[in-house]
Amino acid sequence: MDSTEALAAYDKQIRQNLDPDGPGVRVERADGVVRRVGSAAHDWNGVLWSDLDQDTADAAIAAQVRLFGGLGREFEWKLYSHDLPADLPKRLLDAGFTAEPAETLMVTEVDALPLDAAVPEGIELVPVTDEAGVRLMVAAHDRAFGSDGAALGRQVLDQLTTAPDTLAVVVAMAGDEPVSSARIEFRPGTDFAGLWGGGTVAEWRGRGVYRSLIAHRARIAAARGVRYLQVDASSESRPILRRLGFTELATTTPYVYGPGARFSPGA
Repeated sequence: MDSTEALAAYDKQIRQNLDPDGPGVRVERADGVVRRVGSAAHDWNGVLWSDLDQDTADAAIAAQVRLFGGLGREFEWKLYSHDLPADLPKRLLDAGFTAEPAETLMVTEVDALPLDAAVPEGIELVPVTDEAGVRLMVAAHDRAFGSDGAALGRQVLDQLTTAPDTLAVVVAMAGDEPVSSARIEFRPGTDFAGLWGGGTVAEWRGRGVYRSLIAHRARIAAARGVRYLQVDASSESRPILRRLGFTELATTTPYVYGPGARFSPGA
């Protein structure tokens, strides 16, 4: 894989030219940024791309604060390590944003992935297609990450209801117990699909659940002719993804403005 080509394609196709991806969602291009504005209380709001320099950055930051503040929304500026100007992180902090833990943008070509990873003994991968399945997904998320996945569940249910072809969701079940969940989100008209979730409850970590969820979703992507898979990887998943052939292209840091962070699309 040509890393420079893949990063350029990601920036252009996913960050700059995002289409609305949910009911009532708007994608706006103004003030030197591309931003996602949701209509529901549980929607993610934020800046996905910026084309700024030393002279325009502060005004653009202030414009986003005014816009989302006027809407009464918390929002996230999803900053990548190659974004300009170089001091944009400091400018965001000075404007009142809070930096959350950085993740690593990792990408691989689907054709390069091993697709035959076995599901661990005692685990069944169950597709999520309805509200009951979403409840299982949220239960696994809450136990794995130690956070409240209610907003994530509402957004996933919205997407399953209004645009089911844009994602596939799966829960790893140990008997009647959900122990992990993951999803793949498709961007029609692009070369990419995104892998999200995959957190596993403590007692099942290190037993191949995460790897089997990667392979399961990669098979779905291959069947749909997707070229690249993308992950915003945590420090825990990065070594596994590296061994599978994913390449680190950049780091991405959420800068959050508001009294509390809404969940990120990568959660």
